[in-house]
Amino acid sequence: MSFGYQILGFGTVADGGGPPFMEATGGTITTDGDFKVHSFTSSGTFTVTNSGTQSDVSYLVVAGGGGGGRDDGGGGGAGGYLTASSVTLAAQAYTITIGAGGSGGTTSSASGDGTNSIFGSVATSIGGGGGGNQTANAGRSGGSGGGARLGDGGAATSGQGNRGGNDSTGNQGSGGGGAGGQGTDNGSNAGGGLTSSITGSSVGRAGGGGGGNRGEGGTASDGGGKGGGTSGDVTSYAGTVNTGGGGGAGAGAAVSGQDNSPKAGGSGIVIIRYQFQA
Repeated sequence: MSFGYQILGFGTVADGGGPPFMEATGGTITTDGDFKVHSFTSSGTFTVTNSGTQSDVSYLVVAGGGGGGRDDGGGGGAGGYLTASSVTLAAQAYTITIGAGGSGGTTSSASGDGTNSIFGSVATSIGGGGGGNQTANAGRSGGSGGGARLGDGGAATSGQGNRGGNDSTGNQGSGGGGAGGQGTDNGSNAGGGLTSSITGSSVGRAGGGGGGNRGEGGTASDGGGKGGGTSGDVTSYAGTVNTGGGGGAGAGAAVSGQDNSPKAGGSGIVIIRYQFQA
């Protein structure tokens, strides 16, 4: 005689559906307790092979940071920063694009904007704006805006970052905007980024780049590069790779034995997290 009972094992549901937890491939996969984390530091594909009955994900999408301007230029703006949780995905492939950092300015070209990072149709983060310089004074718009050399800082994309610093002095470049704050007006310090623990460890990303200065270059944090100066710590730094940090700007005069030239923004990153066991 059958009593109609069914013993349920892992990966089985009474209605004959798929496993209770989502299954997926792509990127570098790590675990944090009962969660899997897919990190993409280069472009690729995130494929949900089975959406299961619990298919919610959290994600972080950071675009490439803008490059720093030359000649006491403005710092690069951070790449756009987008994060969300409890997002339901269908069983399909999602194309991942990792934005590149924008180039630092040269004597013949303005600083470059960062490029977008894309998580399929789910989220698109906008590349950071390049910093202003002597020939293109205003900061450029982007996820976060670049700092100005003399004029207005670049505008930010709503919900993704902050504007670059304005500058009315011409003696220094203003700091680039970051996901956590705007660049300093008439000052070379950059806007800070934001900290996330989506991988299981706390990491700061999407900080703006410091402005160039006839004194000491502007400071930065959360992946942004320090600006170049002509006194004190004169070295300028690029935005850190896979953080979307803005590039540090260059100083107006070279210093023997030191590299205070404008630097590139950091590349972006896409991170996806979901529960895979209980």
